[in-house]
Order: sequence, then structure tokens, then C-alpha cells
Amino acid sequence: MLDVKLLRKDIETVAEQLKKKHFELDVSRFNTLESQRKDSDVHTQNLQSERKKASKKVGELIKTGMSVDDAKKQVAESLTTIDEQLQAAVELNRTTNEEIDAFVMAIPNIPDADVPAGKSEDDNVEIIRWGEPKSFSFDVKDHVDLGSDINQMDFDLGAKITGSRFVVMRGAVARMHRALAQFMLDTHTDKNGYQEVNVPFIVNADSLTGTGQLPKFEEDLFKLKSEGNSFYLIPTAEVPVTNIVRDRIIEAQDKNNLAELPLKFASHTPCFRSEAGSYGRDVRGMIRQHQFEKVELVQIVEPEESEQALEDLTGHAEGILQALGLPYRKVMLCGGDLGFSAKRTYDLEVWLPSQNTYREISSCSNFGNYQARRMKARYRNAEGKPELVHTLNGSGLAVGRTLLAVMENYQNADGSIEVPEVLQGYMGGIQQITAG
Repeated sequence: MLDVKLLRKDIETVAEQLKKKHFELDVSRFNTLESQRKDSDVHTQNLQSERKKASKKVGELIKTGMSVDDAKKQVAESLTTIDEQLQAAVELNRTTNEEIDAFVMAIPNIPDADVPAGKSEDDNVEIIRWGEPKSFSFDVKDHVDLGSDINQMDFDLGAKITGSRFVVMRGAVARMHRALAQFMLDTHTDKNGYQEVNVPFIVNADSLTGTGQLPKFEEDLFKLKSEGNSFYLIPTAEVPVTNIVRDRIIEAQDKNNLAELPLKFASHTPCFRSEAGSYGRDVRGMIRQHQFEKVELVQIVEPEESEQALEDLTGHAEGILQALGLPYRKVMLCGGDLGFSAKRTYDLEVWLPSQNTYREISSCSNFGNYQARRMKARYRNAEGKPELVHTLNGSGLAVGRTLLAVMENYQNADGSIEVPEVLQGYMGGIQQITAG
């Protein structure tokens, strides 16, 4: 979340900066709450001062010769009145601060100054393109038809077992899905310096609040209830992995064996999203499912390192696409397409022959200290003082979307699918996927 001190100092500038995200900051509401908070603070302090004076009055009366009981009786009525007023003032102060906290929690992160203006993905700015889309001499199929024709991808069975937007994979296609996840993890841990972590797939509300999914985006989550407690299926490994540093001051070497910054984690998990309100072409196939898998990259860094860390992290995701020989483009998201918690995001969009266009396969974001402030995640700086870390994450990559990209880009006229060379070792030497 944003620093409330920033709002108190110059809320008009913050409001102007947030317009790039098409967010209208209710300046009047915040100023009203702030005025109420200040008045409440002053009133509470005055009543506390009056109570001290009233308590001292007992001793002064005793010094004049009055008995202890009589002295207490004489000031009892005024103390009772003050205590009642003080209790009401403290309660008003508490509720006012809670309202301010809720107000601030609902404000998105401020985009970087050089994030382009724009309303939607149509206004995102292309940075680079890599690879040349293949020209096919036959009518290409999408991954749904390719997988169905070889009897290794069944969306109807997924719908029968659970509902729409689920799939059952079998045979070599299922093996390639697993191979892709393993290849990504091995690359990121062996080559790119990430530590693999295996994390829970169920989290509590505090974890989702820390990374910014709650309270604003609860409708997009799958909620569980167990013995009166509320839990959620993770929408992305970003949530449990980033929360590793929640409520913690990172030392050079602490009792939890966290190394000195930067921390670089890679995690392969399923992801669960209700995708409330999502309709249209993306509900066909594996583009937008309720359950999918990702290899997530998370970095926890010192503030001055986060800009370069975003470039590095994005490059690590790009390396997977390049190794697989998949054409893609890199775009910088405009303000209107930027996520709630992000201050800068690069999307990687892979080429899909069936759609004759690029589709998002990875989002790599720098959150600055926005998530860290929500999580109270800090480190000790050069002076030994606690300071908020910066957090970053990105898909390295979305496994299902990578699978469908491989299927479509490596398809043959007879419906068979070539296996990229880097995956063949993970596939037991299989070079081509065919029916059966």
C-alpha cells in the first residue's frame, strides 16, 4: 500500500499520478477522515490531561486534611464523566484510523513516471520482437483440435468431471506439460540463480492482503471454509512465495536461513482463478482456465536494485521462450492496463498461429515497496536501520500457455507435433507426438 504520510503531505499530486491508472482518488473523503483523526487525537489528549489533573486533585485534598475516602468521593463524579468521554474518544479514534487504513488499502500503486498513458492493452508499447513466425503450407489448427485429434487433450471430460474451463490431458501431451515445468525449473535454478521453493497451495487472508489480492479482488478467488476459518486457493505462487518475507526483517544470515539480499525464488504450483466476468474467445481451450500451472519467479531486493532486477527477471522469462524457439514480443503495459499493485510491468506475448497474433504468456512486474509495506517486509540497510524491501515477480512461464504455443507452432500437416529439442531429454527421447 502507499505510505499514508505521502497522502498527508501531498495528496493532490498522488491523485494526479493515479489518473494514469484511471483511478479517481477521493481526496475530499481522505481529507475529511484526516480532519476527524486530528480532532480525535487532540480531544483524546485533552481528556487524558484532564484525567491526570483530576487524579492529582485527590492528593491535594488529602494534604488539606480531608480523609482519603472523602477526597475520592469529591473527585469521583468528575473522573467518571472524564472516563466516559475518554472511552468514547478512544473508540472514535480507533474507528477513524480503521477507516483510514481501509481507504489506503484500496488505493493502487503509483505507476512509474515513464509508464505510457493509455486505457487498455491496445495502448501498450512494444519494446522488442524475437523470432519470426513460421509460414505454414497448410491450414493450421488450434491446440484444442490438435490435442483432440490425437486423443490426448479432452475438454469435454474436464467439463464432465468438474465444469467448464477444465481439461484432462493424457499420454505424450501430459508428459510434455510436465516436461515444460521441469525444464523451466531446471533453467531458473541451474542457470539463473533462483532457489526452488515448494509452498502451500492454500493461503489465509493475511497472505492475500499482503500481496494485494485482498480486499479488492476477492470475487476472483476460490474461497474455502474449514472449521470456521476462511482460506483461499492460490491465484498464483506469487502469494505464498512473496509472503515468505512477511513480518520479517531480513538479516545477512537469520535463523530462517534466508540469505543476504537479493532473494530469488522459483516455484511451480497450480493456480486457481474464478475468472469472474471472463467470457469470449479465451474460454475455449487453455488460454483462460480455472485451474492451470505456472513456474513463478519472485525476487526480494534492495530498493536501488529493483529497476535492474525487473530487466533481469523479464530476461529470464524470455530465455525460456528463446530456448523453445517460440516467437514472442515484449511490451510495456500502459497505465490503464497496469495491475493494481504494480508500478511497472512488462508482458511477454507468444505467437499463436491459430489466432495469427501474439498472446500474453508472462507478466513481469516491479511493485516497489507497495507489497512490502502491506507485509511489513524489511531488511537492515547499510546503517543497520530497518527499511522496506522491493518485491518483483513474473511468470517464468505459464505452463499451459507454453504447452499450447509449442503445440501450435510445432504442428505438422498430418496433425503430429514436433518436440522441441530442449524438451526431448525430458520426454524420454520422444521427438514427435502422434495419435496413440
